[in-house]
Formats: sequence, structure tokens, C-alpha cells
Amino acid sequence: MIYEFCTGRGAQHPLAFLGGKGPPYAEPAWRGTLLTDQYAAYNAVLDARAFPERHAAACAAHARRKFDEISRGGPSASEVATEALQRFARIYHAEGSLTEMDAGQRREARQRLTRPLWDELQVWLGLQRGLVLDNTKTAQAIDYSLKAWPALTRHLDNGEVAIDNNLIEQQIKPWKLGAKNWLFVGSELAGQRAAVVMSLVQSAKLCRVEPWAYLRDVLARIHTHPNSRIDELLPHRWQPGGGARTD
Repeated sequence: MIYEFCTGRGAQHPLAFLGGKGPPYAEPAWRGTLLTDQYAAYNAVLDARAFPERHAAACAAHARRKFDEISRGGPSASEVATEALQRFARIYHAEGSLTEMDAGQRREARQRLTRPLWDELQVWLGLQRGLVLDNTKTAQAIDYSLKAWPALTRHLDNGEVAIDNNLIEQQIKPWKLGAKNWLFVGSELAGQRAAVVMSLVQSAKLCRVEPWAYLRDVLARIHTHPNSRIDELLPHRWQPGGGARTD
């Protein structure tokens, strides 16, 4: 997992992060499927004219959240929102049975199990949109999903793509909560260093490595470790006391 420190929320930051590096570096621009919410800064990153090998995938949890916010309005809550949540619940219930599958199996199962549910949801949302008034929260919630439909259903054709970015948000949450207490990192350089530490800590957790044991060991021997083999100290290859994993 990689955290990147940025001084703002503009499109120039993800563009630079995914843009690759020219000579003397041999790092090409990133290509693949990018799962995001519908924050406008990602439009430039996913511009098909500039980056034809990039594809947008939208987060189903964000689409669902629009209806959830309406449903919390008490007795006046929209019946459309209530049913939309029920339809999303059926989709997530089916998706939950696919977690242990590999990408190929998951894609095949999605075609059988969840694509029909998504198709029904699209038709239903289209019908409801013709019945609700413009500029209402219900209309905005429906438009949020329908306008992003190709991206919202991208995961159906790619078993490696998640249905939402909840996992990433969970990884970010500890730092967001901490930021309320830290308030400032001190400087841009300090922010960049904090991002490196966060990347190592969270990567260690994802690799089921105890972060403190990992950092203590690496810091004790990094000054004598050959620079040409520095990748051996990354969390996914690290072994206590020396050596590296080969899996």
C-alpha cells in the first residue's frame, strides 16, 4: 500500500502520481482500472483521450450512501431510497459469497449472480427518475448512479476489481482520525516522510507482519544492507534477521 502526501486536492496530484517518469527513469505511466468515488479531480486522470489504457470503476458504496442519507430523514424519507437500499443489500449479499474466489471464478459468478441484479436496478432507477422531481435529493441520488453506470458496473467484467473502495477507506481512516489530533505535519518534507512511514506500516499489516517488529528490525540493519538489495526489506519480502521471502 502506498500513501502519497499532497498539498491540495487538485487533479495535478493524482496526474503526477500516476503519470510515470521519463528519462533517466524507465517508469511508464500507470495503466489499468482505477476505482474511485466520483470526485471531479479524477476526471483528468481517467481521460480516455489522454490515457486510453486506463479505465474508471466507481464505488458502489458511495452510490448506496446517497440513498442511505435520504433514508435517515425520518418519516418523510423517500420510499425510493428505502427500496434502493434493499436492492443494494441483495447485490452485496450475493457479492459476499464471492470473497474466497480467484479473479476468474469471481467474474463468472458475477455474470450469473449479480449482473441480473444490477440490470434490474438500472431499469428500476430509470423508471423512478421519471417519477421524481428534479433538484430533489432523491433525483440527485438516482442521477449519481445512472450517470456513472459503466464505471459503477465495471467490476462485473473484471474479477480483480472490487465492488467498492471500502477497504481503502478503512486503511485511510486511522490517519484521518489522527490528523484531527496532529493537525499539522510541520512541513511538506515532514508530510512526505509521514506518508512513507504510513505506507510501510499499513503494508506490513496487509502482509500480516507485526509493524513494530518489522520497523525495529529494518532500522537496526538498514545501514549495513546493500543498496542494490533494498527491496528485500520491503514488508512483502522481509524476513526477521536477514534474508527475504521469495513467494
